[in-house]
Amino acid sequence: MNDNIDYAVPAELFPPASGRGKVAYRRFDSLAEAVQFAVESMAPAQLTGSFIEAEEVRFGAVEIRALYDADSYPLDRHPRPTVTPLHSV
Repeated sequence: MNDNIDYAVPAELFPPASGRGKVAYRRFDSLAEAVQFAVESMAPAQLTGSFIEAEEVRFGAVEIRALYDADSYPLDRHPRPTVTPLHSV
């Protein structure tokens, strides 16, 4: 992943073409906000097939995750809590 990503540029989130889930097209003031929404608010199944476009560059699910995990990512991360499955006795 390129370390020279400008997280401050406006970005658009496009959900999967199949229309699965409740996520609709959204515009964000910054790439960082779009990445944060995608990783922290979307279910993994919704993220698959979605992409973010910023300055005519498209980022798929793998790239979105890499942008979020990058050392240069400018926002505080708020990871989802891990859900522990209940076991029947």
